[in-house]
Amino acid sequence: MSADPFDDADEHLDAREIDGEPFGDIMAALDGLDDGESLCLVNSFEPVPLYDVLAERGFTHETANPTEDEWYVEITPA
Repeated sequence: MSADPFDDADEHLDAREIDGEPFGDIMAALDGLDDGESLCLVNSFEPVPLYDVLAERGFTHETANPTEDEWYVEITPA
């Protein structure tokens, strides 16, 4: 695993460790954020479908792809 480019995020969630569909876990983690906090989501692929959902729910994101099968998405309330 590469160094986390968003290691300063308040919360971290590695979707690769979730058995089954991670969407519910991701939304629960986002719901648990306080104002000004961010979540770093780690995944084995770029979660492109998630980006529209984030925008609809008032979040911004920044993505990093340090290796072919490792994606980091820092998600912050807008």
